Amino acid sequence: MSQTPLMLIARAVFWLAAAFTLAMALLPTPPQLPAEAGDKIQHVLAFAVLTGLASLAYPRIRAAVLFAALAGLGALIEVLQSIPSLGRDAEWADWLADSLAIAAVLCIAALLRRLRG
Repeated sequence: MSQTPLMLIARAVFWLAAAFTLAMALLPTPPQLPAEAGDKIQHVLAFAVLTGLASLAYPRIRAAVLFAALAGLGALIEVLQSIPSLGRDAEWADWLADSLAIAAVLCIAALLRRLRG
């Protein structure tokens, strides 16, 4: 299985984005976005981007596996945010927002693949 340059770049960017997402989720006081986007919008944006990158980086991995892995990351973030010393709040609604974004982007990616043949 050959890896295209796009896949290699997407993999590097995906892992950097995943690390960035985890770091921002665990900072006691993360920086605010300039647009003052709400918490759920930030979750949707983060996981939509991660899912798009994962779809490009790992096109041979089944959508169900990508969904499980990314939803697992979202769940892990919520579990870690429940650690009192982090000063964060775990909300399962955040995980739901993550999961819905993942599912939506995976559906779009599947549709685009079908259209491309």
